[in-house]
Amino acid sequence: QVQLVESGGGLVQPGGSLRLSCAASGSSFSTYVMNWYRQEPGKQRRELVAIITKGGDINYASSVKGRFTISRDNAKNTMSLEMNSLKPEDTAVYYCNLKTWGPAGDYWGQGTQVTVSS
Repeated sequence: QVQLVESGGGLVQPGGSLRLSCAASGSSFSTYVMNWYRQEPGKQRRELVAIITKGGDINYASSVKGRFTISRDNAKNTMSLEMNSLKPEDTAVYYCNLKTWGPAGDYWGQGTQVTVSS
């Protein structure tokens, strides 16, 4: 069974930085993508923030491009999200997500709160 565990959230002032980490354990897969989503207070929908494929292709939401950096350490089975120049509108619960093929699966971490406030 796949497990994803996030860490690194917290309270930071506007303009500050945080680094989120996601540790994955469980089975291996032929193809997968790893994603960071966030869910803002009072909203039901989760927004896709950043994606990194098994092959290393990366994409970001326009709202975070140039400020956030996604990375992956295959040897440690971890994924990170470096967040710089944080804004109050970045306040959300951030979720690590793993989508797999061979076999197919959709796995989520428990979420970590990021609050940007002075």
